[in-house]
Amino acid sequence: MAFQEGFLAISTMQPTLEFEIQAYGCSIRIETGCPELYDALDRYILPLLPRNGAPSSTENVVVRIDGIADSYRVTVDNIETASICDQREVILSVLEALDETIVYRLQTLKAVHAGAVVFADRAILIPGRTHAGKSSMVAELLRRGGKLLSDEYALIDGKGRAHSYPRPLLLRDSHLRQSPALPSDFGSEFASEPVRVGWILALEYRPGSNWEVRSVPQSEALMILLKNTPHSMAGSPEMVDSFLHAVAGAQCFGGYRGDVEQGADQILQLISAP
Repeated sequence: MAFQEGFLAISTMQPTLEFEIQAYGCSIRIETGCPELYDALDRYILPLLPRNGAPSSTENVVVRIDGIADSYRVTVDNIETASICDQREVILSVLEALDETIVYRLQTLKAVHAGAVVFADRAILIPGRTHAGKSSMVAELLRRGGKLLSDEYALIDGKGRAHSYPRPLLLRDSHLRQSPALPSDFGSEFASEPVRVGWILALEYRPGSNWEVRSVPQSEALMILLKNTPHSMAGSPEMVDSFLHAVAGAQCFGGYRGDVEQGADQILQLISAP
């Protein structure tokens, strides 16, 4: 989908278009007075989750996008979070706001910064912070038959299973600008059911590097998950049990990888080994 680069002048008298999403204990309403944005918002904002066309009285997060002068203004619960000039940046801003809103309100699930892809009914978790190359590796694995759980957050339940966090992938171009992409862009789809964790791969990207990966004990894999969670131990001590269940049935590896094509080849060989 092509985005409008730069602001598209609109009438300030346009009626509000809106939809509502139930997401992980949050009720979220998306509103816009910009008709040219509505389809893009509906396409990219948590697309796996069902929409309620009519607003309810129970929403606890309201995200609104309006055209003001020569920019789009994004507000969350009436607090301005961004003033930007093109549609692509609007989508990124809304996704960032929802990440911060949803992840920190999780109750029965706990988040890990990780790419998460399903192969053979098991999840591959690739822990790593932002800019660690998770999204490009996830996209390559989708091209090779995986299903998307997330390119940013793996959501782990009390039994250690990974759940989908169905936002689009955010991929960088040669100018390091991010753009959203859906799994269908890679011939894939979102995984809709929770799955047990089969593999945890803590892979550091080194340009020009060869594949150098070793098996690590589950205790080390647990520490890797804890290092990459946005939750505090004091606020969510129960997440340790969730992550223990996740690593208990997983094969765990750490090391270095080179480019995504080589890395994806090696990952598929690794998970297919007896």
